[in-house]
Amino acid sequence: MSAEHDPADGPTARRRWTATAQLWLRAVREHGADDPAGVVLPGRVTGDGQRRESMETIGRSFLLASSRIAGAAADDAEADALVEFYAQAIVDGTDPRHPSSWPRGVTCRPPLTGITNSIVEAANLSFGLYTAGDRFWSRLDSAQHDRILGWLRHHALLDVWGNNWQLFPAMAEAFIRHRGGDARGLRNERRVARVEGWYLGDGWYTDGPDHAVDYYNAWAIHPYLWAWYRMTDRTRSADGQRHLERLAAFVDTFPSFVADDGAPVHFGRSLTYRTAVLAPLWCAEISGVNRLGPARTRALATSVLDGFVRHGVGADGQLRLGWYDEFLPAMQEYSGFGSPYLAGIGFLGLSLPEEHPVWTAPAPREARGAFTLAIERAGITLSSAGPGHPVVLVNHGTDHTDLPVQRHGIPDTDDPHYAAFAYSTHTAPEVGEGWIEAADGHISLFDEEGRPSRRVMLRGTTADGPMSASVHCPQIDGRLIPGAWIVTASVVHRGVEVRAHLVTAPVGHARLREGGFALAGAEPLRQDIAAGPRAQVANGRHRAVLTGVHGWDAADVVAHRRTNALGEHSAIPVLTAARSAEQTVHVAVHQLLPADGDAEAALEGLRVHVADTTVTVEWPGDGIRIAVDLRTVVEWDGQPGKPGGARV
Repeated sequence: MSAEHDPADGPTARRRWTATAQLWLRAVREHGADDPAGVVLPGRVTGDGQRRESMETIGRSFLLASSRIAGAAADDAEADALVEFYAQAIVDGTDPRHPSSWPRGVTCRPPLTGITNSIVEAANLSFGLYTAGDRFWSRLDSAQHDRILGWLRHHALLDVWGNNWQLFPAMAEAFIRHRGGDARGLRNERRVARVEGWYLGDGWYTDGPDHAVDYYNAWAIHPYLWAWYRMTDRTRSADGQRHLERLAAFVDTFPSFVADDGAPVHFGRSLTYRTAVLAPLWCAEISGVNRLGPARTRALATSVLDGFVRHGVGADGQLRLGWYDEFLPAMQEYSGFGSPYLAGIGFLGLSLPEEHPVWTAPAPREARGAFTLAIERAGITLSSAGPGHPVVLVNHGTDHTDLPVQRHGIPDTDDPHYAAFAYSTHTAPEVGEGWIEAADGHISLFDEEGRPSRRVMLRGTTADGPMSASVHCPQIDGRLIPGAWIVTASVVHRGVEVRAHLVTAPVGHARLREGGFALAGAEPLRQDIAAGPRAQVANGRHRAVLTGVHGWDAADVVAHRRTNALGEHSAIPVLTAARSAEQTVHVAVHQLLPADGDAEAALEGLRVHVADTTVTVEWPGDGIRIAVDLRTVVEWDGQPGKPGGARV
């Protein structure tokens, strides 16, 4: 199904959303039938223990149930059953005398070692309680109201991590104020102001003050800010209106993250949240600031939902840790059996009644063509060759090295879902042993022991239309290679990326390798290595092609097993070079195509010229000519001739 075409009419689409919501909630209700607050699902338990997982299961699945409740007809028995189940769960969970009562976070600073995920679920419960509205709240008596508000107040007073967690105590306070509870001494607007201070532009925030740009914009920052302004009656304030403008801008960019079969770009952490990525679309629609329009919003959101359903997500009534199939190696350590249910925040559209235009407007018929979208302040560029082609994301803006959330057995703090130069809608980064090898989406210098260097922290970034660039200082086992840095620039057009590197390093690090996309499948992938040099791999649905243009000696393929979220077998086309000088230039073309795509035709008209450290990329037929001097394209602190240069 196309992200731009929904062949079903609105009411049919809404029935599919409703049926999927009921299906995905089935395991929670069945396993929690005797003890809703203490529900235990099959799956992983984190180090925080089973009670935390039970709390998380209720807090997050309630996000799904609350929208279902809010938009249901008055005589909807299934919605009434959800009210009864979750009322019992929340009443028991917030009662310290109940055997299945939920843990409470405590502040222990510094560091914040006492903070547990109860503060996260306080925010989720606040969102869900606000969404479910009086149909749910009126089911509870005044004593139960006070107990729930008291539990939320406890969490509204806590200190939290300096990232999207800043919004969690703010959400708890906002719901307390919304329901007229005791808000004395609560001043979490300062946390909201701190998050608003991380705004980059084009609707995008960093998740904290450094280079952390990902889907947390969609499944935490935008929806929680949206709910906070509404619950505190600040929507019409200058700050509230400013946030709605930012929300609308974010939604404007979102369609470019989705291929026409509904697959979102696979990057960033917590990807098991899946459909949570849709929450801002519904928030913008509810607030009347969605410039996509109701029909296109429905088509786009339904294509994403259908894409996950088509791959079997939740088919047996339970959401499990993974993207499509369950795959624990790609999951963060904080994710347990209840974590995937944050997907429910992406069902907020069900809170809109069936007569709302988002469910009644005629389906759009326009098809999206080839495009390139640069989100310059975020350092992200998205591009596709059009219908039937993947969307690729070129990354010169995010690294997320300050809060490592996956252990890989090495001291380097980079993460597979942030450190690669490119991601896509139809590939996933290598994890585990595949990540240790640092092949896909990387450039690596090798030491004498054959260990590859890693990108880790971005030292400087810049972007200008279809060109973006960054610089990093390669390191191995947590130690920088003395005197080494790599400047990388990308020029993207119609899904094709020309990637150029200026590598400065001692000649002792003579071996260099560049990797393309990691394709995966159920069976070993087809490989083709040719002179040029050029390498490609294919899985029957797509092909990843990597072609050397300048400075590369040979091509090869790196294959792995059980290291990729999209299939048991994976393979990566790579290029290699032997360096004989301290400073060298290397240029390659990266392509990700449908299985029947013509790689040569996609490059028709492309011209690449290298003169010293200047790389010129041209598509004359499309009027594109970009010249990049790799010496000066990025300013950074260690740049020769620019002591103390600005970190862009």
